[in-house]
Amino acid sequence: MPSEYLTITSRPRLHDATLLVALSGWMDGGLVSTGTVRTLMEDRAVVEIARVAADPFYIYNFPGSMEIAAVFRPHVKYEDGFITELQTPDNVFHCDVENNLLFFLGQEPNLKWQAFADAIFEMAEVVGVKRILFIGSFGGTVPHSREPRLYGSVSHKRLRDQLREHNVRLSDYEGPAGFSTLLLAQAPRHGLDMLSLVAEIPGYLQGLNPLSIEAVSRRLSALLNLPVDVNRLRAASNEWEAQVTEAVAHDKKLAATVRKLEEQYDNELIGVTPPEDEDEPDDEELGEDEEDEE
Repeated sequence: MPSEYLTITSRPRLHDATLLVALSGWMDGGLVSTGTVRTLMEDRAVVEIARVAADPFYIYNFPGSMEIAAVFRPHVKYEDGFITELQTPDNVFHCDVENNLLFFLGQEPNLKWQAFADAIFEMAEVVGVKRILFIGSFGGTVPHSREPRLYGSVSHKRLRDQLREHNVRLSDYEGPAGFSTLLLAQAPRHGLDMLSLVAEIPGYLQGLNPLSIEAVSRRLSALLNLPVDVNRLRAASNEWEAQVTEAVAHDKKLAATVRKLEEQYDNELIGVTPPEDEDEPDDEELGEDEEDEE
């Protein structure tokens, strides 16, 4: 049954296309989800072809203190008493016919997960999608000075080798689920393959993480056989890493934590088991998890 929340303006027909899904919110720490997909869309002939309505899926008026309620409300900007910007959730499909790709940039829904998923699956059928790739991130123990670890999950066991071939670890996660998990669970009933690619980013940092965006973009470039301007990404990553390293150096406690994380990361690479009495950095040392970052 056609989704009442999906507005289609164009119906290009692709063959066994790939849909790249990015969602702000729960798994967009470091803007890795939305930042990676935007990176892959750059310098390509992408055309907006559909939108998913916002109003049924989001909570704007959340009860509680002003600080809590502010997280859910649209952002507005006034200049000299006049509204110059009002940000409400956008859920937009773009199509790249030349590269057989469909992109979906949206915000993870608060409500009606099934209806939101149905709209995505309907659009996948309209365009001719065979495979869905979700990109996300979570805050962990990887230091900013090292390559982020990438974890993956799949809708069919036969897809696991695709992740292994690109040095993506298979996830053993257990805990609260994101909306992408619903897509992953339901993809087979729609005749679709789906892979989820999630980067572990430093839990002690907030804001844009170019290093992780670069790492995921390179992996997707290989998976999709899609050219990406790696030099531009590398330059942004180097500048970001230098700025973070300088800031960390001015905080002795954080600098010690980062050194510990670097040692653990390097030992894991060479297969060295840390001493049993060596403590893992605690949540206070790492900072707040970024999974809920908007």
